[in-house]
Amino acid sequence: MKKHHSPAKAPLEVTVTDTEATVQQLNKLLSDGSGFYSLPAQHFNEVFPRIYIGNAFVAQNVMRLQRLGVTHILNVAEGNSFMHVNTNAEFYAGTGITYHGIQANDTEQFNISAFFEEAADFIDKALAHGKGKVYVHCREGYSRSPTIVIAYLMLRHKMDVRVATATVRHKREIGPNGGFLCQLCQLNEKLAKEGKLKTK
Repeated sequence: MKKHHSPAKAPLEVTVTDTEATVQQLNKLLSDGSGFYSLPAQHFNEVFPRIYIGNAFVAQNVMRLQRLGVTHILNVAEGNSFMHVNTNAEFYAGTGITYHGIQANDTEQFNISAFFEEAADFIDKALAHGKGKVYVHCREGYSRSPTIVIAYLMLRHKMDVRVATATVRHKREIGPNGGFLCQLCQLNEKLAKEGKLKTK
């Protein structure tokens, strides 16, 4: 895939008229006008106050994390394969950083939604500390970790999936796989039915 850098997008005004969100709508929000996807231009970005999405490079650099003031790490790609990031609680022992790992694969078939609540709880706890900052990462900070943060914004901030996706995309170039987008749309439908999303 060719690296294609585009400047940060202007905030998207997403008007949510219908509750039925589609993968096509999300893809449109994620790509630029010509249908191109951009790879992240930075190792990490603050996508929501005190929530960072980033890659493995920074996750494995404890000094960098401490300089950033990171108090909590959520590794959404825990594991030993080249598609994963082999860190654990021991890796951060003695650093003052609280660790949580999720063994997710970046494949369309993987059920990442099984971890939405668990991850949202961890992020909530991290931010409950007045100065808590949480670094949510996978290998590239492109598919798995943004999916988890979008779900968090939906579950805890009552954002419609399109608003949550646009919020994160405005701060970082992301591209969750189609299966993950589909699971986010299903979560949207469920929350809408339960009256748990903000309506305009």
